[in-house]
Amino acid sequence: MMTGLPKDPVLLLGVVNTKLRDYYSDLDALCEDMQAEKEKIVEQLKGIDYEYDESVNQFV
Repeated sequence: MMTGLPKDPVLLLGVVNTKLRDYYSDLDALCEDMQAEKEKIVEQLKGIDYEYDESVNQFV
């Protein structure tokens, strides 16, 4: 489930990176708070060649 997150991967990238930058310490915190499945987000963004980088807390 991806509550409140866009289905389009490019829009998802922008929303997730903005939320990670402004509100969440890491991807796990974002997923827990938004009741989103981390694996689905990671897989969807991997499809457009983005991977989560913990050191910068962003998909790059």
